[in-house]
Amino acid sequence: MKKVVKFGGSSLASAKQFKKVGEIIRSDKTRRYVVPSAPGKRTSKDEKVTDLLYQCYDAVAEGSAYKKILDKIKKRYDEIIEGLDLNLDLGHEFARIEENFLAKAGRDYAASRGEYLNGILMAAYLDYEFIDAAEVVFFHEDGTFNAEATDKELSERLEHVERAVIPGFYGAAPDGTIRTFSRGGSDVTGSIVARAIHADMYENWTDVSGFLVADPRIVHNPEVIETITYSELRELSYMGASVLHEDAIFPVRREGIPINIRNTNRPKDKGTLIVESTCRKPKYTITGIAGKKGFCSVTVEKPMMNSEVGFCRKVLSVFEKYGISIEHMPSGIDTMTIFVHQSEFEEFEQSVIAGIHRAVEPDIVEMESDLALIAVVGRGMKAARGTAGRIFSALAHAHVNVKMIDQGSSERNIIIGVKNADFEAAIKAIYDIFVTMEL
Repeated sequence: MKKVVKFGGSSLASAKQFKKVGEIIRSDKTRRYVVPSAPGKRTSKDEKVTDLLYQCYDAVAEGSAYKKILDKIKKRYDEIIEGLDLNLDLGHEFARIEENFLAKAGRDYAASRGEYLNGILMAAYLDYEFIDAAEVVFFHEDGTFNAEATDKELSERLEHVERAVIPGFYGAAPDGTIRTFSRGGSDVTGSIVARAIHADMYENWTDVSGFLVADPRIVHNPEVIETITYSELRELSYMGASVLHEDAIFPVRREGIPINIRNTNRPKDKGTLIVESTCRKPKYTITGIAGKKGFCSVTVEKPMMNSEVGFCRKVLSVFEKYGISIEHMPSGIDTMTIFVHQSEFEEFEQSVIAGIHRAVEPDIVEMESDLALIAVVGRGMKAARGTAGRIFSALAHAHVNVKMIDQGSSERNIIIGVKNADFEAAIKAIYDIFVTMEL
């Protein structure tokens, strides 16, 4: 059995955290491939090493004093090395980093050094082989990820390596230039490694015990989701729920490899298991609730519009002309409503209205602003009767007026539109009716 384990920045912020990580890895011999992030914040007022590296590189590029920032970064690693009682000196690595900064190696190179140095440190601490991600993770010349070349090289490289540390977040372009994924890209590296070795499990260790049913900033101490499917996760992530980098899902989904979100500080917690599909009965009718504020709606009304061929296409082409993406589009016999991001729409609103009038000659075009969209997601909803009714009942009891409700054909998600001002109350009401009352 083979597991890939990825540890986030908060899990590797100090020697104390490193020791926790070491205990987790050594407690399970199947945890054979480790993907570390750069050291994160030790306290809320602390700075991430990646941010310090950006600051240092920008100072060099501007011709400003940079030595103090570089020394601050070096001190972070020295403290971890000392705390772990390791016989390791990164002096020559920092000398090379400084040399490359002065040679204008690029901000991607600068940002990647946090993971690179942590990888060296982690390999020394575990006595695992260190593999520089620049040698096995490839990007195209345009900066996009080269999945097939990476999978081929990684598979061949790791075939005869029993245990290894591969830093997250970065790789290399064809000319050897360092390229990075977007922030949180170590999640992606872990997924890529899991695919390459045909792992049995990809464990993603962070500072939370998995995905939560609702945002803890809105619902006090929400329940943890025990098992979630990729499709459910996609629905929730799209509406704002975020623990895992979205691009990290696709490499393992292709291989059918489950992902386990775990908490470094509470390793006995089972966390959340992310799977392709499951016959496990969900604990609650719903899997999760997520949402976003800042939408507006445009309602187009015209009698018999449903019999007019191309009506919807003509309306949507007006939004496309101004580069406005559509979020949701519930419709009736004589009306269609388009939900869009208010910040994108405001600049072009009058042009869009005029364009709709020219395109389809509607009777009425109405707009409503300051709306929020909430997604209620769950594979258990398909088999449960009266789910929509329970939502309406809960929202009515909380004095929340529903502006829109739209159920997907998969029957695993319901989208609800409410006023921005009712957003938090609506999420609390839905959580209470489906979770608190089902406990």
